[in-house]
Parts: sequence; structure tokens; C-alpha cells
Amino acid sequence: MAKQYKLTPQRLEELQEELNYLKTVREREVAEQIKEARSFGDLSENSEYDEAKNEQGKLYSRIAEVEAVLANYVLIEEPTYDANAVSLGSQVTVEDMETGDKETYRIVGSQEADPMNGRISEDSPFGKALLGKVVGDKVEVEAPMGMLRYTLLELHKN
Repeated sequence: MAKQYKLTPQRLEELQEELNYLKTVREREVAEQIKEARSFGDLSENSEYDEAKNEQGKLYSRIAEVEAVLANYVLIEEPTYDANAVSLGSQVTVEDMETGDKETYRIVGSQEADPMNGRISEDSPFGKALLGKVVGDKVEVEAPMGMLRYTLLELHKN
């Protein structure tokens, strides 16, 4: 069975728009680059042609990747946990019990994860530890630097 990708309605729309852009606008741009590079003559020593062909390969690879996700996605709308518990799509604020630092994260599917921008995958150790927790719960996460401990301070659903 193919891997299933969990997507929010917003991410699904973004991927559909990206695929449309790649197959229409971007594909024409790359074809034009190849056509222009061919006009420069000898293809064996034509770096512009090689670059355009590499770009075409990257484009087709990304199209295939997006199509695979769109062919095997599960739309996330209904919470799978109690209405007061952390689930996919929840925004949480946690406090590091050791340092007192507070951070806010959104729990998302693996296709949407962007830890540097506060979007944590439900498949990550931290995401898994948070799922099902309610405000006030303590969360422990095994990390390479040791056990990290947090307190769940706030929880907001979409």
C-alpha cells in the first residue's frame, strides 16, 4: 500500500495550485529555455543546454512528487482526540520546565512540517508526545541531548 499523506484543506489547495503552476507556466518556461539553448549550436559543449535539461529533470521530479502526494492523501478535518486535547491542526504553547522558555507550535502533517517556523510534524518525537495531551499536562520527549520536559500551557483549535 502506498504511503498516505495527511493534509489540511489549506495544504491540499496549495499543492493543487503548485501542480497546476508546474504543469502550465513552469513547464512552458523550461521548454523555452531548452529551445533557446539549442539555438546556441553544438549541444555537446553547450552549458546552457545542460542547465536547461537539468532544470527540466528537477521540474518533472517535483511534478511526480506532488502527484504522488495528491494521489495518496488523507484530508484532516475531524479531530481524532477529545475536543480539549492536542490533535492535528492544534496550536500549542509549551514551557520548557528547565529553562522556562515558552514556544508556540502548530501540529501538522509531515508534508507541512517546518520546525524553523513553528510547524511540528505529528510524526516527530515532539509531535507524538503532544498528541492527546490537555492544558496542564507534562510532556517528556527523548532527544539526542537527553530527556526534555515541557508543560502544555495553551491549546487552540482551528
